[in-house]
Amino acid sequence: MIDIGWIPNVPPAIIYIIGAALLPLLGTGKARKIYLIVLAALGLITVALIRPQTNWVFSVMPGFELTFLHADSLSLIMGYIFALIGAAAIIYSLDIVKENGELVCGLLYLGSALGAVFAGDFFTLYIFWEIMAFSSVGLIWYSRTERATNAGMRYIIFHLLGGCALLGGILIHYMNTGSITIGPVESGIGYFLLLIGIGVNTAFISLHSWLPDSYPKATIAGAVFMCVFTTKTGVYVLARTFPGVEAVAYMGGVMCLYGVAFALMQNDVRKLLSYHIVSQVGYMVAGIGIGTYIGINGGIAHVFNHILYKALLFMCMGAVIYATGKNNLTELGGLAKKMPITMITCVIAALSISGMPGFNGYVSKGMIVHAVELEGMHILAFVLILGSVGTFLSFLKLTYFVFFKRNDGIKAKEAPLPMLIAMSVTASLCVVLGVYPELLYRILPYPGVAFHYHAYGFAHTIGTLELLMMTAVGFVALQFVFSPHEKITYDIDYLYRKAGRGFIWFCEQPLVTVANFIDKSLLKLADAAVWFSRNPTAASRIMVAMVGAVVTRPFFNPSYGQYARDLEELKQMYPGEVPRVAIGTGVLLALVLFTLYLIVYLTHGVLWV
Repeated sequence: MIDIGWIPNVPPAIIYIIGAALLPLLGTGKARKIYLIVLAALGLITVALIRPQTNWVFSVMPGFELTFLHADSLSLIMGYIFALIGAAAIIYSLDIVKENGELVCGLLYLGSALGAVFAGDFFTLYIFWEIMAFSSVGLIWYSRTERATNAGMRYIIFHLLGGCALLGGILIHYMNTGSITIGPVESGIGYFLLLIGIGVNTAFISLHSWLPDSYPKATIAGAVFMCVFTTKTGVYVLARTFPGVEAVAYMGGVMCLYGVAFALMQNDVRKLLSYHIVSQVGYMVAGIGIGTYIGINGGIAHVFNHILYKALLFMCMGAVIYATGKNNLTELGGLAKKMPITMITCVIAALSISGMPGFNGYVSKGMIVHAVELEGMHILAFVLILGSVGTFLSFLKLTYFVFFKRNDGIKAKEAPLPMLIAMSVTASLCVVLGVYPELLYRILPYPGVAFHYHAYGFAHTIGTLELLMMTAVGFVALQFVFSPHEKITYDIDYLYRKAGRGFIWFCEQPLVTVANFIDKSLLKLADAAVWFSRNPTAASRIMVAMVGAVVTRPFFNPSYGQYARDLEELKQMYPGEVPRVAIGTGVLLALVLFTLYLIVYLTHGVLWV
C-alpha cells in the first residue's frame, strides 16, 4: 500500500476557484483545452486523496471557527461524484464553449458545490451556497436570448429567497444552540426556515418551478453542469439536517409523481429531462426522510447514480441540439443512423433512469423502495413504483421520437470527439455500477448495511422486468396518446406569475389611487389652512355661516335664507381687512394651542406605553 500521509489535504473548492480565476489568461485556443484537462485531473486527484476524518479549519475569532473541509463517508461520496462528473462536463465543453466567461461560471459552480458538501459548519455552507446560485445563473444568461435572460432573473429571485430563508434559519439555530456545526436542527422557526431554504434547492413541490423554467434555457454545456450540483447539494444538506422526518419522505413521493406527470406532457427535450430531475430527486428525498441506515444509503446511492445518468442524458440531448439546432420532439427523429454513439449512450442512460436490471438506477431505486417497505409505508412504496412506470414511459417516448421515428428531412452528424468521450465514459460507469453494485456499496455512508442488501434477488428482478415489459407494451399500444404536441403546460409558477401581476396591478391602481387621494386631500387641507390664515376672524364667520346653512337647509327653516345671504356676502368680502390682535390675546392663543398640543402628546405617550 502506498503511504499518502505526507500529502496535505486541501479543500478541493480552492482548486476550481483558483482555476476559474486563471482561465481568462489563457485565451481560447489549444492552451485553454490543455489547461482545462489538467484542472479536471487535478481536481479528481485532490478529492481522491482526501483522507477520512480530515478537517481544515480557519479561525475567525477566538471560539468561532469556519470548517472548510470536513471529510467523512457522506461528504466523501458526494465529493467523488461531483469531481468525477465535473471532469466529464469540462471535457464535454472543450469544443463547444467559445467564451471563457461561461467556463469560469461552470468552474465556480463546481468549486462552490464541492465547498458546500465539504463544509463543516453552517456559515461556510451558506457562503458556498450563495456562490453556487450566482455562478450558475451565468450558465443561463450566456445563452444570450430574451427567454434565457428572463428565466435567469426568475432563477436568481428564487435562490435569493431560499438563501435568505437558509440564513435566517442558521442564525436562529446559532442563537438557540451556540453551535454552527452542521447537524440535526431543533423544532421552531429556525427549523422551518432551514427546511424552506434547503427545499428551494432540492426542488420541493411548490418551490420547484425555477428548475424546469431555467435548465432548458441554459447553454448546452451549462445545462450539463446545472443538472448535477444544485439539487444534489440540497439532498446532501437534507441528509445532514433532516434525516428521518416522515413529512420529508412523503414530500419525496409527491415530487416523484408530480415530476413524472409533467415530464410526460413535454415537447422540449431538456424540459422533459428537467421535470425528471424533480421526480428522481423525489426518490432521494424519500430515502432521506425514512432516515434508516438503508434509507440513507439508498438516497445517497441514488444521488450518485442519478448524477451519472442524468448528466449523460443532458449530454446526449445537448449533442442532438448542437447537431440539429432543434430541441422539440415534434421536430426530431431519424437520428439513430446519423448519430449512433449518441443514440447508444442515450439508450443506456434511459434504461438506467428507468431502473432496468443491469444498470445503475435499478440498484439504488430498489434500495429505496426496500427501505420504504421495511418501514411499512406501503402507499409511499406504491407511489415510487408508479413513478418508475411513468419514468420508463417518458424515456420510451424520448428515445423513440428523437432517434427512431422516421424523419427523412433532418440533417445531422455525430457530435465532436470530446463530447463523445465524456458521454461514453459516463455511459460505461452506468453499466459497470449496475453490474457490480458492490463498487458503490464500499463508499456509501453505511457500507456494512449496504452489503446486506441483495439488489438482484430473484423475485425483485423478475418483478421489475415484468413491470417494465408491461409498460413497454402499453406504450406501443397507446403510442398516439404519448405523441408529442406543441402545447404550453402550466406549472405552479403560473399562479406565482398571476399573483405577481395582481400585486403589480394593486400597486399601480388601487394603491396609487389611494395615495393620490391622500395627496390631494393634504393639498386641499394646506390650501384651506392658507386661506384661513389670511383672515382667521372672517374665515371663522364664513365657517359658522356655512355650518348654519347646512344644518337648517334640510328642515326648510326660514333662517336658512339668512345664513345663505350672509355666507354669500362674507365670501365676496373675504379676506377684507384683517383685524389687529393685541399682544396679550396672541400670547393667550399661543398658550392655549401649546396646552392642547401637550395634552395630546402626553395622552398619546400614555396610550402608547
